[in-house]
Amino acid sequence: MDADEDKVFRALADAGRRELLDRLHAEDGQTLGQLCARMGITRQAVTKHLKVLEGANLVVPIRRGREKRHYLNPVPIQEVADRWIHKFERGRLLALADLKERLEGDHGG
Repeated sequence: MDADEDKVFRALADAGRRELLDRLHAEDGQTLGQLCARMGITRQAVTKHLKVLEGANLVVPIRRGREKRHYLNPVPIQEVADRWIHKFERGRLLALADLKERLEGDHGG
């Protein structure tokens, strides 16, 4: 596993960081203040979580003037899903299709 994937897995391992990602998924482009108001944890804790998410490239901060907004970047999660989840789904889907075909064959359907 490469270092970037390690960072993604570490970032996703924490429930608070997953909640931040969920909140950004629901409403992208939030400020630190908006995220803090909805999290119920300190500003310092949210900032710390955001640094880890930024380090894993899961959150991208964009500064406009004095305002800094945080945006979800789902690409690293998709890459993890492609490598670690989707390849295992194929076998299961093929087995289900085979089972369906056999069951329909038994019933003449």
